[in-house]
Amino acid sequence: MEIQRTEIYSENAVLVGLITQQQNENQAKEYIEELAFLAETAGALLVKKFLQRLQYPNPRTFVGTGKLDEIKQFIDDNEDVNMAIFDDELSPVQLKNLEETLKVKILDRTNLILDIFAKRAQTASAKTQVELAQCQYMLPRLTRLWTHLERQRGGIGMRGPGETQIETDRRILLTKISLLKEDLKNLDKQMATQRKNRGKMVRVALVGYTNVGKSTIMNLLSKSEVFAENKLFATLDTTVRKVIIDNLPFLLSDTVGFIRKLPHHLIESFKSTLDEVREADLLVHIIDISHKNFEEQYQTVNKTLSEINKEEKPAIVVFNKIDNFTFLKKDDDDLSPITRENYSLEDLKKTWFAQLHENCIFISAAKKQNIDEFKNLLYKKIKEIHIERYPYNDFLFQKYEVF
Repeated sequence: MEIQRTEIYSENAVLVGLITQQQNENQAKEYIEELAFLAETAGALLVKKFLQRLQYPNPRTFVGTGKLDEIKQFIDDNEDVNMAIFDDELSPVQLKNLEETLKVKILDRTNLILDIFAKRAQTASAKTQVELAQCQYMLPRLTRLWTHLERQRGGIGMRGPGETQIETDRRILLTKISLLKEDLKNLDKQMATQRKNRGKMVRVALVGYTNVGKSTIMNLLSKSEVFAENKLFATLDTTVRKVIIDNLPFLLSDTVGFIRKLPHHLIESFKSTLDEVREADLLVHIIDISHKNFEEQYQTVNKTLSEINKEEKPAIVVFNKIDNFTFLKKDDDDLSPITRENYSLEDLKKTWFAQLHENCIFISAAKKQNIDEFKNLLYKKIKEIHIERYPYNDFLFQKYEVF
């Protein structure tokens, strides 16, 4: 069964999110802003955002009846709106009810991310991983695709073709999932062989939230041309380059960016991509310090990393984009407005988050600020790992040491 990849070019969309017990108003606003960035990355044009405060999502329509009527009225009044995107994974029942009520295309956060992944995938491995995740997402949602053939009445002799077709498609989809998993096993073996053939060089993996500048840093260190742009998931395929800092060679890999509410089966599908993280000797955790919620992004990545690999790995924390960083500062007078004040590199080193990790550094990859200090720190950490692995090579560093 061929998976249809949805193209969302020049489609007008409304976004819908919830304020619940699990996420407060500030978090809900932040998540829907991120959803807007995802929609823009996929090619959609944002028309309006809707937020509602509920204890928990409505099991039938996600939002409450009144809010659903408000969304429907807005869509009816704006004929150019042809899509509604919801900031959580919708159940099959919610999808069906929302489509019947709003009469437009309904996407949830998972479907939107899968669409972006499908467009970004370049290698056979990435394409197979995306297709597997799409099949697993589609499997419980087959029923709503066949509503035009569903039974109108029950009883003997009244079993319509819809039920038969759904069961047929389910078997086809399950077979497809089985074949894709087998393909991924073979691809994993090939990639494992490639990793073995790289020898025993120290392996460094760039990790971090999506759109924090990993690919830009990869290009800077390796002098390569890895695709990088100001969009989410610009890099999907893992790229590995040999890098030499002074006399020390190592392997540097650029991995897929993480994101909040990343579907679990998507993580499972991208197991081979994340193997680069598992097998790395050193992690370089990139953080976009200019983002207003960079601390939450930092925690999201750490949580995902702990799910991928329970082993504690040495890491360097790199605060990127210091050229865009502004710090919220309030004067002693509570009635005075909050003003933004730019901080210099020396100011940043004195702030509380400079103490988050003993090996942290502040840089701007785009402006090439403080890159030499970053390379020195990277060299020092890789050298420690290399000497621990090959103690008999220590004299080489003593002979050629330049720092």
